[in-house]
Amino acid sequence: MNTPAARPSLKSKMFKTRIDISQDRRARLNSLMNRRLADAVDLQMQMKQAHWNVKGPHFIGLHELFDQIDEAVESYVDLIAERIVQLGGIAEGAVRVSASRSRLEEYSLIIADGSAHVEAVAKALSAFGHEVRQAIDQADELGDADTSDIFTEISRGIDKWLWFVEAHSQASC
Repeated sequence: MNTPAARPSLKSKMFKTRIDISQDRRARLNSLMNRRLADAVDLQMQMKQAHWNVKGPHFIGLHELFDQIDEAVESYVDLIAERIVQLGGIAEGAVRVSASRSRLEEYSLIIADGSAHVEAVAKALSAFGHEVRQAIDQADELGDADTSDIFTEISRGIDKWLWFVEAHSQASC
């Protein structure tokens, strides 16, 4: 049986590259990015869960919105994974690995009502945005402006999607 404990650890595996960031810093960056990759894969699947299962009077608008968010998050998954590989690491984005590492709360499988999905999606986007903003600072501390910039791009996108989702539950002032 190939359980997580039986699988070899990929965390220490680094490929050579001519990128002028030390192997130690690249390893630390890859660890950071693989943690956010797990969150991003989880978030993408949460958006699909909402997209597939939303019901109610605002079905079509929410169905399409959740699908657009899924597509955006898929591009964030790719940005993170490709940066990991650029730095000589291994992108550990398999669903089972992501599920075991994600810091996001598990998405309820029994939600149907559009308002409940709006709340759950907003909560997931907010939590992911928080983790990404921390990753910006951590990448800066490791001296990698490029990785920090990738996380900044993702943060801006997540904040935009959170705004779109929260607008469905906000009353006029």
